[in-house]
Amino acid sequence: MTYEQFSRYSFLLDRTARKVKQYAQQKFKLKDFDITVDQWLVMKNLDENEILSQTELAHLVFKDHPTLTRIVDILCKKGYVERLPHPQDRRSYQLHLTKGGKDKVAELKPQISLIRQKAWENLNERDFEEFKRILNTIYGNLEE
Repeated sequence: MTYEQFSRYSFLLDRTARKVKQYAQQKFKLKDFDITVDQWLVMKNLDENEILSQTELAHLVFKDHPTLTRIVDILCKKGYVERLPHPQDRRSYQLHLTKGGKDKVAELKPQISLIRQKAWENLNERDFEEFKRILNTIYGNLEE
């Protein structure tokens, strides 16, 4: 495969990922969810994992520490996330969803599922399996 072909496929992957996020962010704003897509990813991961360190959460949502800190600060101000002192390390905190955060996740899950389904319209099960295989291969190629 030539450099131009790799470049074209990389462009398509990047363009599609950006479009999916833009579309979701527009819908979040239009429906007045009171959170951003990035804030949702943090809340969803905390909902699925109960309690996480900021390092663990940063890894799960692919954010650097300063970016994640800003997101968590906003979610704390909104009352959705709480920082708890780490039991073994006084220098760090563990994060978890408050009751309000859990309620917000439960409220938004069905709506966000519908938003995500829009991107997958007109694809069949075979398309999904092939897509998953290709993305997992690309991801695996980049594991260190």
